[in-house]
Amino acid sequence: MGRYVARRLLQMIPVFIGTTLLIFLMVYALPGDPVRGLFGDKGTSPAVLRALRHEYGLDKPVLVQYLDYMKGIILHFDFGNQIASGRPVTEILGDAFPVTLRLSGLAFAIEAVLGIVLGVVSGMRAGKWADTVILVVTLLLISVPVFVLGYILQTVFAFQLGWLEPAVNDDTNLNQLLLPAIVLASASLAYVARLTRTSIAENLRADYIRTAVAKGLPRRRIVGVHLMRNSLIPVVTFLGTDLGALMGGAVVTESIFNIHGVGGTIADSITRREGTTLVGLVTILVLVYLVTSLIVDLLYAVLDPRIRYA
Repeated sequence: MGRYVARRLLQMIPVFIGTTLLIFLMVYALPGDPVRGLFGDKGTSPAVLRALRHEYGLDKPVLVQYLDYMKGIILHFDFGNQIASGRPVTEILGDAFPVTLRLSGLAFAIEAVLGIVLGVVSGMRAGKWADTVILVVTLLLISVPVFVLGYILQTVFAFQLGWLEPAVNDDTNLNQLLLPAIVLASASLAYVARLTRTSIAENLRADYIRTAVAKGLPRRRIVGVHLMRNSLIPVVTFLGTDLGALMGGAVVTESIFNIHGVGGTIADSITRREGTTLVGLVTILVLVYLVTSLIVDLLYAVLDPRIRYA
């Protein structure tokens, strides 16, 4: 196991370098000039523009800028400074990430618990009315765009019924984060439910389940130990990769509910062409993806005893 973890960590290095380089090149290929954008319609002299570009290193070749960026991260954990405000990007990340972590964490819990429960119920009753209802509901959740579902739930449960808050004023209050977390988790919840349902229905016909039933094992043990452990392997794979997607995909949800997290900061950075801030945010998301993928691979051995890592 130790050798496998060490080998995976070494494999992460070229993946991290490749993805960050690609993101860096894509961000700096965006049209517009962030320095010129500081002055708006007023404009300024070319000498001032050249001085500011030199101060932020924007007059260097793109690959040189990338090397300086990586050097700052590796040696000093320094993501640079935001051009518009001059604030360190690490400070902006420190403000935005805890908010999105709370939101995505709550959404992940809703997605995992409710999705697996619905999938188990649907898979155990395949072809019956409960299975049909769950399949129809999950199809609707997949079909309806996030921004449409967000406005519908906001109108019904916040403005008309008054059960939940329409916007988030305190991002540390989980009650206020509940509605946006439900919206954020909706599509992923449907995929988890359908994936669990398919895996459960397929494994119910497996030989080892028939053997367990023939041996007279209690139904709770058959489902909870034998069936669930084998059926959850594809579900865990999806959940592991979806955690990073929840954090990066919160742009629409955060804008609907006035949440100042990673999604809102990414949208604002794209609008202002704040390449330094945008690359810093995406770099952290890349690290989240890499770490969660490693954790998922290690969980395989826990769920399936037949899997062993050399």
